[in-house]
Amino acid sequence: MDFRELSYITAIARYQNITRAAEALFVSQPTLSKFLKALEEDLGQKLFRKLGNKYVLTYAGERYVEKANQILQLKTDLDRELADIIKRDVGVLKVGFPTMRCTYMLPCTLPSFQRLYPHVKVQICEGHSADLDSKILSGEAEIAFYTQPSGNLNPALEYEALGEEELLICTAKDHPIGRFARPNPASRYPRLDPSLLKNERVIMMLPSQRTGQIVNDYLRHAGLQFENVICTSNMPAIIELVAAGYGAAFVFEPHLRHHSTAHLVDCYSFGEPRMVSNFVAAYRKGGYLPVYAKDFIELTRQLYWKV
Repeated sequence: MDFRELSYITAIARYQNITRAAEALFVSQPTLSKFLKALEEDLGQKLFRKLGNKYVLTYAGERYVEKANQILQLKTDLDRELADIIKRDVGVLKVGFPTMRCTYMLPCTLPSFQRLYPHVKVQICEGHSADLDSKILSGEAEIAFYTQPSGNLNPALEYEALGEEELLICTAKDHPIGRFARPNPASRYPRLDPSLLKNERVIMMLPSQRTGQIVNDYLRHAGLQFENVICTSNMPAIIELVAAGYGAAFVFEPHLRHHSTAHLVDCYSFGEPRMVSNFVAAYRKGGYLPVYAKDFIELTRQLYWKV
């Protein structure tokens, strides 16, 4: 057994297709097919069942891939730690962001980080928060930045809180519903009862997205249900629609701070006394974080909140 063997099998399991796995590994498709055939003959059992062009793991294959991923992760941790010991300013940092966060987080963090570590190559991956969790666990990302889940946390991940963000009700500027708002000493925004939105069109993030999950959890516990709901994954579009008077929405405050039409939106607190979530850096529990990865987290903590 060698690391090449482990990498080949985990790639086939990930893509479930020999051609796509070969492309990702930069080897030819015949080479990878011959390798798999030889390995299965050597092991005396099949690791994959072939269903058309799809390669599906057998039970033996599932056990093999589970252990292979653990071994490869240990090797990755060792390589990073040794590289850190030899020279701390060279490496690759894989960072994950939700797409909306990328638009304003990268400009305020990446230039400062590259000045500190000019020889560290930064690779950016984007996706919903749940997708980023999977990328951390698969090794496609080392750290990811997003809103912390409101329910059960992933036990395989570590969450480092960088700050607290308030979730707000947003309407078009001077919307008549604002006359029902009341002062909220706990927030910089007046408080509005979310039940007052029952006759409004409400624009929601998708249930698969973190903001959508948090809002849906709140509404379920509060016993609230809106009849006129439109869903989209695009937060800039939501803010633009609210500014245009198309409906009301639930938006985390930082998204508004970095959006050009935010001056056309009125914001209100809700909840008791307000709705907040932690903005976190997430990474694999027990994994090794290079010094430059820790410094990227600290830069994000310092610079993000100044913008």
